[in-house]
Amino acid sequence: MSENLERRRFLKGLGASSLILAPLGCSSVKDKEDTNKPHYVMVFDQNKCVGCGECKDACNKANHLPEGKSRLLMEEQSSAVEGQPCPHCGKTNDCGCQRKFVRVSCQQCKNAPCVTVCPTGAAHRDEKTGIVTMDAAKCAGCKYCIGACPYDARFINKETDVADNCDFCLNSKLAIGELPACVQQCRYDALIFGDANDPTSYVSKLLAVKDSVRIKPGFGTEPSLRYIPIVKLGV
Repeated sequence: MSENLERRRFLKGLGASSLILAPLGCSSVKDKEDTNKPHYVMVFDQNKCVGCGECKDACNKANHLPEGKSRLLMEEQSSAVEGQPCPHCGKTNDCGCQRKFVRVSCQQCKNAPCVTVCPTGAAHRDEKTGIVTMDAAKCAGCKYCIGACPYDARFINKETDVADNCDFCLNSKLAIGELPACVQQCRYDALIFGDANDPTSYVSKLLAVKDSVRIKPGFGTEPSLRYIPIVKLGV
């Protein structure tokens, strides 16, 4: 299946409006869990992303993904209004000033439906980190987790016949004490990763002062992927 088709499936499952990072359909994230266990989160700053795609390339390389498959996609969106001049440059055609991007990937839900429906325990939460990941030895390829994911963010890796998802590079980069590959590769600081339950961590301090949103919080999945939406001029 091509990446374009996967992207369309994601959009169909969420509704295109849910990828417009605005207050409608999202909720502010200010709270943290009252627990001593880590809660690893990733923050995507839409104001800084230029859509270069290097994060995706780094992820594919680090996690040895087959050609045509990716754990993350960059969805392009535009705030331009047809027939109205761009507030940045005054042009009425597609000037590119209002072209923005959003990360599309596994949301690393606290209440993960994929884990709940997996009959073999292959889709599970890592005991040490709490990150949702896969045990390849247990995966039966039933695709229950794929069907249960409300974000359409899982797929079968054709080389391993195992269901796959973004697990923050748990078994690649994190395993050797490094940040996820996408975070390391981003030259524009659009991606931030860390333990939201650690008050001394950068990501915890960032979320304390920045308004962030989660996609479709009404699903009750409590996503750990958080977004800092575009700051509109004049607002």
